Amino acid sequence: QVQLVESGGGLVQAGESLRLSCLASGSIFRINAMAWYRQAPGKQRELVAKSGDSTNYADFAKGRFTISRDNAKNTVYLQMNSLKPEDTAVYYCNADMKRTYSSYYNTYWGQGTQVTVSS
Repeated sequence: QVQLVESGGGLVQAGESLRLSCLASGSIFRINAMAWYRQAPGKQRELVAKSGDSTNYADFAKGRFTISRDNAKNTVYLQMNSLKPEDTAVYYCNADMKRTYSSYYNTYWGQGTQVTVSS
């Protein structure tokens, strides 16, 4: 079984920082891209940042958020600085992983971690 587990969410004030972590565990042969998404109440899930062959950020994340990976630990991080109330959402980790050499890549999701930014 393969799973992604996020941590690091919480309640902060506007202007403060948070660092989210996502650990991939289980029977994993290789991880390709890893990403962070978020979903605010009443809104669709949206991409925050992605780390694969290249690194991409949503416009709202550029200059404030940084995605990084520790491949040895199968972990992806999201450093979020200068947080705003509109960043309030559930943040989800996403990864494309294959369990064996011959298997295909499948996309996995974590359960999400709540980030709340007060004004």
